[in-house]
Amino acid sequence: MKKDGWQFTWKRLGKTEGAEFCKIVRVSEPGEIEGVLMLTLLNGEMLYMNNIEVAPHNFGEHGRYDRVAGCLIAFACYKSFEEGTGHYIGYLTFDSRTKLIDLYQNKYGATHAMGQQMFINPDAGRKLMDTYLN
Repeated sequence: MKKDGWQFTWKRLGKTEGAEFCKIVRVSEPGEIEGVLMLTLLNGEMLYMNNIEVAPHNFGEHGRYDRVAGCLIAFACYKSFEEGTGHYIGYLTFDSRTKLIDLYQNKYGATHAMGQQMFINPDAGRKLMDTYLN
């Protein structure tokens, strides 16, 4: 059941075996979540971003904070260097809604592979980490 304007049912997703969840909170308000990210490691070698969502109060042009998604994606890129193996070190893969493909390409440097499949390569990931995590 979705609640309070969130698009994903995070409580249900939290039961996914092998998934890792990251959230952004402010130090001054640790009980208020600003955004959430779900990651899994595919075949033990490639990091996959299953879901990402900013809090309803951060959504759109009137959102309270506008860098939440960028921070979450940059952190996922950071994790891809830690958890990826072999040729997949530093690669973050994900599926995008069709209407968001251009946003991921233009704002976050993602590459459109095919269909709704996308990835962020190590160079683009480093740029995101420099922009959003430093």
